[in-house]
Amino acid sequence: MNREQKATVIDEIAGQISEANAVYAIDYRGISVPQAAELRARLHGADASFRVVKNTLTLRAVEQAQPPGAESLKALLEGPTALAFVRGDVAAAAKALNDYARETDLLPFKGGLVDGEAFDADQLRSIARLPTRHVLYGQLVGMVASPLTGLVRTLNALISGLAVQLGQIAEQGLVGGDAPPAQAAPAASADEPPAPATSADEPPAPEAPDQDADPEPEPQPVQPDEARGEDQTPEEDA
Repeated sequence: MNREQKATVIDEIAGQISEANAVYAIDYRGISVPQAAELRARLHGADASFRVVKNTLTLRAVEQAQPPGAESLKALLEGPTALAFVRGDVAAAAKALNDYARETDLLPFKGGLVDGEAFDADQLRSIARLPTRHVLYGQLVGMVASPLTGLVRTLNALISGLAVQLGQIAEQGLVGGDAPPAQAAPAASADEPPAPATSADEPPAPEAPDQDADPEPEPQPVQPDEARGEDQTPEEDA
């Protein structure tokens, strides 16, 4: 590889480091070319790429890109080291690498950077056990949709009940029509005797004496010297 080719590789790696959400450093010892191709296919679904480059060129690329945590990434570039550049789902890419490592006993994590923060191998394996972005989106949508579904069902039940009540009221003629006629008073029975008529010539009943009126004076008894009548004349003196 001549100088120009090396400069091109350094520029490419620096660009990948700058664009990546995470960079995973992996020990690639023992991996074959077909296995590397299979791993690249798995990482493609997480929008990640896998690249094996000499450490000297990678160091120069890190110095050129100067990402947050650059010194931590430089410390991982000892021994055979491949890099996985993750532009998409960080958890999905970590899961793909971790699953492949379990299946083949190859490609152990060495460490890496996630959003500029340094992560060791154990932390990357913990990320691999997290739900993927699609799973989290599905869970979030389910949590949001569940209360809304209950609300819609409740509103539909209320509207249906209101429609039934309005229909019953309309059938009774209280809405959208004339009020029902009032029931006629029951006719008088033919066997019931008529009320006695009051005669115009019948004298009125005597009024009851007024309890508050003064009582009439009782007649006084006739005294002996008043026994003579007014038409009698006294005897004349002889």
